[in-house]
Amino acid sequence: MKTKKIFQKAIVTTSLFCIAGISQAEDFKRFSVSSGWLHMSSMGKAQPFRINTSVGNGTKAAVGVISGKTIIDNLDQSRIDAMDPNLISILNMPSNEEGRYVFDDLLDAIMADDPTLIDQLTGIAEINGIAHWSADAGLEVEDVDTLGMMFTYNVTDNVAVQLIAGIPPKVDLKGKGTVYAPFSAASQPLGGIAGDLYLKNNLLITDLDSYNTAASARAWTPAIQAQYYFGKSGVNKFRPFVGAGLMYAYFNDIEINSGIENDLIRAGHMIQNIHDGKAGASLEGKPSSGNMKVKVDATDAIAPIVTAGFTYDFKQNWFATASISYAKLDNTATITVLNTNNNAKLIQAKTKIEIDPLITYLGVGYRF
Repeated sequence: MKTKKIFQKAIVTTSLFCIAGISQAEDFKRFSVSSGWLHMSSMGKAQPFRINTSVGNGTKAAVGVISGKTIIDNLDQSRIDAMDPNLISILNMPSNEEGRYVFDDLLDAIMADDPTLIDQLTGIAEINGIAHWSADAGLEVEDVDTLGMMFTYNVTDNVAVQLIAGIPPKVDLKGKGTVYAPFSAASQPLGGIAGDLYLKNNLLITDLDSYNTAASARAWTPAIQAQYYFGKSGVNKFRPFVGAGLMYAYFNDIEINSGIENDLIRAGHMIQNIHDGKAGASLEGKPSSGNMKVKVDATDAIAPIVTAGFTYDFKQNWFATASISYAKLDNTATITVLNTNNNAKLIQAKTKIEIDPLITYLGVGYRF
């Protein structure tokens, strides 16, 4: 809310400035309004996601049911020499059934006879790596067009105050990069008789590049600025101007791509399975006991804006105008995965969105 208060103060200050100028009556039109094409092009680049989960480093969880293939696929190759060769041989021993291992047959037999012995077979895992990390992936703002409107009050013939508004456009966010979770775990399967088993892998969370649009939002970006016009009314039809002020940005109607949402829901189940004592299921992408919900929020922002442009009087009271503006505008997007069964926050990912808009405006206006 602090950004809103700053913007409100700027409007109040500008209004007082305008009222003070009314007493200086001169032969020029004080008010003008224009509308036209407004194009916004983002100059920003994708910034890394900062991700936190509810599984802290050193969390211990029962492995539960896990397939031999999952173990083989996730073995920590950098620590093979630290593991008992007999354990590795047992894990790699193929079953008579194609695509299975002897470990799977042993697991099935125990499940059929006494499921309570599963934890002795697969062990308790100490999990690390997924408590918090940065992903080389982020979001970029796509170009957008809308109807712009400019409301201008001339304090003097050369000094004016302008409010920039328009129809709030729906802005698309393009995903860049792939998000992986740096998972690692250590356990003692087979009752610990064969020593430690080490697993390590970068688990795919979502491939943002595979989706055309990662998310979209309605953007409200009013701006207010002071302007200086060169030349003189009634003498110069062509009048260049420069301006500077503040832009305020507010985003609502935020929607996330359904494919990415499903990826994040699966990631939420991965985390919840660990809490459920089913760490093996988390590696295999199985549903957990949780009911997942994905929330997306964006912060408000306020930033300086500078403008250069011109007006051209083509008829009494009527004019054409063109301008280009730039604002150093950034905000933060937060994506949260919740288990609605207990409102537990399982995953939270934040990224800075560099909007940095370059705004082009072409319009027609009327002075009165």
